[in-house]
Amino acid sequence: MLKSRPERYGTVAVSIHWLSAILILALLASGFKAANAMNAATKVEFLRFHIPVAIIVLLLTAFRIVWWWRFDVKPLPVKGSVMWQDRIARWVHVAFYIVILGMIASGIGMIVLSGAAPAIFGEPGTVLPTFTDYPPRAPHGLGAFLLVGLAVFHAGAALYHQFIRRDGLLRRMWYGG
Repeated sequence: MLKSRPERYGTVAVSIHWLSAILILALLASGFKAANAMNAATKVEFLRFHIPVAIIVLLLTAFRIVWWWRFDVKPLPVKGSVMWQDRIARWVHVAFYIVILGMIASGIGMIVLSGAAPAIFGEPGTVLPTFTDYPPRAPHGLGAFLLVGLAVFHAGAALYHQFIRRDGLLRRMWYGG
């Protein structure tokens, strides 16, 4: 079933969710590795992976927003859920969108302002700039830590529902049934 139903998410929403989750984890890993790389060649290798994956995440996020806004509806809250938890969940999801879009905007800002694209994508003789010299670097770094915090909180809530509440919330965000 492509679209979501009142009791579970549809195939499109599930696919976007899990693909985005995997790619965001890869972005966080490659971003932290690039930021901590001791030499420019290593940093460039991480950024050659990081930037195209970020573009894919941007496209998936835009598609997800359009999908929810125009074509699908979110399932109802899990039976027996508490209103304040539903509100926190909603705010966490909104925060994910804001931070993801902010990370992409600040990443684009760093590349544009620094002129790093030729150095990253292979123009011989081009030197990789120091990204900390450019204003978008600070919000990009802060956004990475916010994204880690949101992901940990989100995963913790899912595990709480799965193993403590045992209310089937996690099953709603998987394929089938």
